[in-house]
Amino acid sequence: MVTQTPRTDTQWMVQFSQGDDSAFTQIMEQNFSRVLNTIQRFVHNPQDAEDLAQEVFLRIYNARERYTPEASFHTWLYRIVTNLCLNYIRDQKRKKAYSIQNQDSSSPALMISDSSQETPSRILSRKEICSEVKNALNKLPANQRMAVILSKYENLSYEEIAQIMKTSVQAVKSLLNRAKMNLKEELLKKIRSKSDLIFFMK
Repeated sequence: MVTQTPRTDTQWMVQFSQGDDSAFTQIMEQNFSRVLNTIQRFVHNPQDAEDLAQEVFLRIYNARERYTPEASFHTWLYRIVTNLCLNYIRDQKRKKAYSIQNQDSSSPALMISDSSQETPSRILSRKEICSEVKNALNKLPANQRMAVILSKYENLSYEEIAQIMKTSVQAVKSLLNRAKMNLKEELLKKIRSKSDLIFFMK
């Protein structure tokens, strides 16, 4: 008995481009969760992340007649994800800038948490360490953040990231090096501030 080799996503996409709508169902089932997880590392509003994931597959659906398997399907897929996420970040920055410009001077000030109420055990908890790393990642420029997500969380190679971001391998390495330095600087600031706080609370 001959064992049938499972089809790749590229093969499913070619089949879909030839008119087989059932192939699109296979593509969604095999990739939706992965796409959503990637977007959620970049977009922290759950509903916005869900909407963007849906938009990724809508674009795939609409591009079926133009699809050519020149690059791997996943490279093409992550290029769509990257473009949508970067556009989302730019839109959010514009909205934030507009909101600040139009904010009523009489509106209440933003609430800032008082870290002095935290205990040393809470400060040093693993959960907060993860949170600080996440916060530091969110402060990176959009291109640096996307390069880190694709490299560290999706385990893509420099070459794959370069294709997705439409840049050179050297540019990807430079983005990741700058991101590493920025993350280190941000986390060191947090460590120093919390160390001072722990000393004060003793």
